[in-house]
Amino acid sequence: MLNKTLLALFISSSLGLTAYSSNSMADTDNISAKLRVFETSDIHANVMDYDYYQSKTDITIGLARTASLLQAAREEVVNSVLVDNGDLIQGSPMGDFIASEYKKGHKFDVHPAHKAMNLLDYTVGNIGNHEFNYGLAFLQKAISGANFPYINANVYCESDCWQGKQAGDNLFTPYIIKTTDIVDDQGEKRTINIGYIGFVPPQILQWDKQNLDGRVTAKGIVESAQKFVPEMKAKGADIIIAIPHSGIGSSENPGDVNAENATYALTTVEGIDAILFGHSHSVFPSAQFANIPNVDIEKGLINGIPAVMPGRWGDNLGVIDLNLAFHDGKWDVTSAIAESRQIYERNEEGKKVAKVEADEHIHHAVEVEHKGTLDFVNASIGKATSDMYSFLTLVQDDPTVQIVSDAQMEYVKAQVASSNNKALKGLPVLSAAAPFKAGGRHSAGSDVDAYVQVAAGELSYKNAADLYLYPNTVVALKINGVQLKDWLECSANQFNQIDPNTTEPQYLINWEDHRTYNFDVIDGVSYKVDVTQPSKFDGDCKVINPDAARIVGLTYTDAEGHSMSGDELNKQSFIIATNNYRAFGGKFAGTGAEYVVMEQPDTNRDVLANYITAQTKNKGAVDPSADNNWDFVNIDSKVALDVRFETQNSATADGFIRRYGQRAMTKVGQDELGFALYKIDLTTPK
Repeated sequence: MLNKTLLALFISSSLGLTAYSSNSMADTDNISAKLRVFETSDIHANVMDYDYYQSKTDITIGLARTASLLQAAREEVVNSVLVDNGDLIQGSPMGDFIASEYKKGHKFDVHPAHKAMNLLDYTVGNIGNHEFNYGLAFLQKAISGANFPYINANVYCESDCWQGKQAGDNLFTPYIIKTTDIVDDQGEKRTINIGYIGFVPPQILQWDKQNLDGRVTAKGIVESAQKFVPEMKAKGADIIIAIPHSGIGSSENPGDVNAENATYALTTVEGIDAILFGHSHSVFPSAQFANIPNVDIEKGLINGIPAVMPGRWGDNLGVIDLNLAFHDGKWDVTSAIAESRQIYERNEEGKKVAKVEADEHIHHAVEVEHKGTLDFVNASIGKATSDMYSFLTLVQDDPTVQIVSDAQMEYVKAQVASSNNKALKGLPVLSAAAPFKAGGRHSAGSDVDAYVQVAAGELSYKNAADLYLYPNTVVALKINGVQLKDWLECSANQFNQIDPNTTEPQYLINWEDHRTYNFDVIDGVSYKVDVTQPSKFDGDCKVINPDAARIVGLTYTDAEGHSMSGDELNKQSFIIATNNYRAFGGKFAGTGAEYVVMEQPDTNRDVLANYITAQTKNKGAVDPSADNNWDFVNIDSKVALDVRFETQNSATADGFIRRYGQRAMTKVGQDELGFALYKIDLTTPK
């Protein structure tokens, strides 16, 4: 029997094949209309306007508040539709709670995200990459509770799929064409056939290899659009709305068939009238994208196509207004404007102020799940001897990364010791970990809150979730010293190149070209980073300066005190503990399936929680203190350098920096997003 989501897909698609876009309209009629398209994206299970890590209401997040903004914006217009772009069911403690209960056999009827969305009259939902994090069975169960259809055009069944899907079939309905009632500018009722098509990065095959390997395949976003958009037009779509779970991507190389971020390229596909995108957690239109060719941030256009990206966690609502005209027997878009509306603002003092209150209907709908999440995250796991804040994680070794790395290393060492694989025994075990909450992407005002804040003392599961945001699983790789150094060289792209001969302000953190979750710190070795040198790699670990070398003094020291570096280290094999996302990604040197020597079912977060519990039992508390195994090379300069970095602007951050800063750091102001600006002395250690 078809479930209700599939039935809705079938009905919507069937309607699209038969409906015609006019109500006795002559081609000569002067008919025009307006249509507003709303988008939510990257909600990441943040249904409530609540920070489970800090146990308090948060006016900057939550679908409950986005819903209130949506209802007000709907009242401004006559015709509107609403879509969601995916990354819906994972990413907050509520999402983890539901997945944890499901794993225990406690099946839910309707996922809390869909309980909320079912109140808001969504037209269609797209599949994001994080929808696959908990496996296909969980995803199938989750979307079955939505009272709107789901689409995706570039994921295909390979084997052992669902609901009778055969190898080569689209795993989801690739698109729908929905006949939609509208009222024209003269007040007459009309109909229009709106086509919706969705996409996800093909990299899901790497990121969720353990869930997807052998079961699904994925094709490129643009090639899939080129296949299906003409088909949609032939089947009667008047206008086509693309919903790629994909960032803006490259304007210089839009033809990359396997691009993760392909929105810019989609604007060149004939027949697409509007694009509602996401994935990269940024806000479009905004000044961040002002320098990209053929982008109009005043109107929200990319190559003349209206496009919007509404941040993350419900902090923004995407809005595109389309002006339509009917002629020659069909509707056309004559002009458009796009904007992203934020759920809060800053007053003259810089304080965040809510624009809307939360929708109480949504609060009520997920009341049970909210209470269950609170119980889930507040379960005790141990104690910590000192604070774990990530305010300095991009400029010095940091306790929030250190504790994750320590837990991974101890876990993998134990697995190697108990393994029958003799080739692994005796090899040095290292650990790679990155900051997941370090100022977001420095692209929206809400990013200033995206820092780990775990105080010393009693720890609960919410603290482990704050320290390790994603439901990744532990994987170990076998690499050599050359690959180890190049891994770190790519990680060092996190920093801009510093000119040692200028007194002008220079900003240390490379926000544009490097995501903080790709700033891997590798423990078990020591090294320094020379930021006066150019980066060898770009943010995708592609070589841009072959002879560049930022990593200096890379050294491994064994338990007996023997140190190796240079050629000796290059020839040495290492086991490196990491997560499935990094291990199978193939981006960093030494990563990819061919280097994997151990795959574990345990999540990195559970390994972390168990480590904290064991350390507390054996030592009374866990010590997360950073071992300072990495630092910057001191810059030899004859001028007074002004090197700056951004971090949270708060009394807590100020106090932490004063106490734990390894170099002299001086607060010098605040940027336009509300981040504190600090000057850091890279000439002399503190």
